[in-house]
Amino acid sequence: MSTDYQQARETLGARLRELRFSAPEGRLTGTALARRLGWPGSKVSKLELGKQTATPEDLQAWAEACGQPAAYDELRARLAGFESHIRSWRRQLVGGHKPVQDAHNEAQAGAKVLRAWESSWIVGVLQTPDYARAVLTRSAELHRSPRDIEAAVRSRMKRQELLYAGGRRYHILLWEPVLRSLICPPSVLTAQLDRLMGVINLDTVELGIVPLTASLKAPPGLGFWLYDDRQVVTETWHAELWLDDADSVALYLRTWRTLRESAVHGADAHHLIDAARRALDPR
Repeated sequence: MSTDYQQARETLGARLRELRFSAPEGRLTGTALARRLGWPGSKVSKLELGKQTATPEDLQAWAEACGQPAAYDELRARLAGFESHIRSWRRQLVGGHKPVQDAHNEAQAGAKVLRAWESSWIVGVLQTPDYARAVLTRSAELHRSPRDIEAAVRSRMKRQELLYAGGRRYHILLWEPVLRSLICPPSVLTAQLDRLMGVINLDTVELGIVPLTASLKAPPGLGFWLYDDRQVVTETWHAELWLDDADSVALYLRTWRTLRESAVHGADAHHLIDAARRALDPR
């Protein structure tokens, strides 16, 4: 979890404590507030110490229980401020996977120069429907989220229209193990690799592959996108991070450029993709 995010949670927790201390009827103990809300006492403590992220419903209940319902708007604004940067999967996927895909479509449509590094799977904008379906199904199983898989696949496929619309340039780097990772059936991966070989010829896409045997000046790490060198989107197991502060953007851009030094393009990239494909069907 980022330091800035944790500091924001702790600041929100301190404000919640202030409301508890300044209740109109007199200072409330944590135990009394928990009893009033029907919560375990540990929840009050975790929220105040920044060890748990409050939901909007938590904030509204807290403000009302402290006799200060008007404070809810301020609390909600504080929460929205740091949630705009750290978007937990638990909250994002309450409504299914399609809204998440729609948000990425909008972000990519608003950029002209897009850079990506991916060490885990083929990036969404280059996926086949079957590959996308496999990845999204695995994600839904992992997060135990609503299974709107087909709607999410359609949304992800719509993103690919941007490849042909003109006016933007994609600079995409993939780590070679991505070409061989069986996060889908072998037949699906074969078709996906065929798709990648076709993408190499698109004039809107620069596709680079970092060979497994390449000397790396930076560890592969997590995948990420850079939009117009002004915003970074990356993800962990628990959340997506949308970062726009100058220091973070500069770090990720420096990381992308460092990884690109180890990448191959054109015919050499085609050779690596073809080798992975032949390994799936050696006949």
